[in-house]
Amino acid sequence: MDIIKIENLEIYAYHGVYPEENKLGQSFYINAALYTDTRQAGLSDELTQSTNYGEVCHFMTDWMKQHTCKLIEAAAEQLARASLLAFPLVKKLTLEIRKPQAPVGLPFESVSVQIERGWHRVYLAIGSNLGEREAYIQRGIDGLQNCPDIRVKNVSSMIVTKPYGGVEQGDFVNGCLCVETLLTPGELLKKLHEIEQAAGRVREVHWGPRTLDLDIIFYDDLVYEDEELIIPHVDMENRSFVLEPMVEIAPNLRHPILKKTMVQLHQILLGKMGAKTGE
Repeated sequence: MDIIKIENLEIYAYHGVYPEENKLGQSFYINAALYTDTRQAGLSDELTQSTNYGEVCHFMTDWMKQHTCKLIEAAAEQLARASLLAFPLVKKLTLEIRKPQAPVGLPFESVSVQIERGWHRVYLAIGSNLGEREAYIQRGIDGLQNCPDIRVKNVSSMIVTKPYGGVEQGDFVNGCLCVETLLTPGELLKKLHEIEQAAGRVREVHWGPRTLDLDIIFYDDLVYEDEELIIPHVDMENRSFVLEPMVEIAPNLRHPILKKTMVQLHQILLGKMGAKTGE
C-alpha cells in the first residue's frame, strides 16, 4: 500500500497532566504515515482521487487545539480515530505525537507516543428464529450501521435454515455481512452483544432460540483465541447457513487455517451432506 507522510507538523496545544500545561500550553510535533492507494491520483493527476495532505494537516492541527487530553497516549488514540473517520481513503495510519517540552526535570530531546491504527475487514454471521425474524435482522444491521466505528460494506441474501446443534426450535433466517471496523476483536464482540441485547437477546440455552445472533466469522486473517472469543469462528466449515451466504459475498476468501476458499469449503460440505444422505 502507498504512503503519504507528514513530518514534524508543529502545533501549539494544551495537553498534559499538570494544570500549567493545560493553561500555558506548549509545542507538539506530529509525524504521520497515511496508508492509502495513490495509483488513481498518480494516473489522473487529480487531487480528488487522493487524500489532500494539506487538509489532513489542518484537521490534525484543529483537533489538537480544540481538545485537551492529560496523556499524549489519549491524544494519539483519539486523533488517529478522528482522522480515519474524516478521510475515508486512508486505510491505516501510523501516528506519532512528540512532546519536546514535557515536564521531565532532566535533560532530554523529546518524548513521544507512536501508534498504528486502521480499518479491519470483518465477516459476520447474522441470524434470528424468534418473532419477526427479518425485522430483528434488520435491527441488527441498523445497529451496525449506526456505530461510527463500523462501516457495513456488503450484506448477503437471507436464507431460511434448519436449527443447528440439536436443540428443538423454529427455523432460522440467516445471512452474512462484510464490514470494516476500527474496533479490536474484543471491542467488536462487546458491540455485537450490545446490539443483540437491544433486540431482546437472552442467553439461556446454548444453540437455543434467539431474537438476534451476531457472530464474528473472520477478522482480517487473524487467528485468535481467548476466554470469550475464537477467530475464525469454530466449526464454521460445517455450517451451511454460514458458508452459503459467505460464498455469495466472498467466494474467494481463504480460511487462514484451513487454507481453502469459501467456495471450496462449501463444496466439501455439500459432498459430506450428500454422502450422509446416501447412507
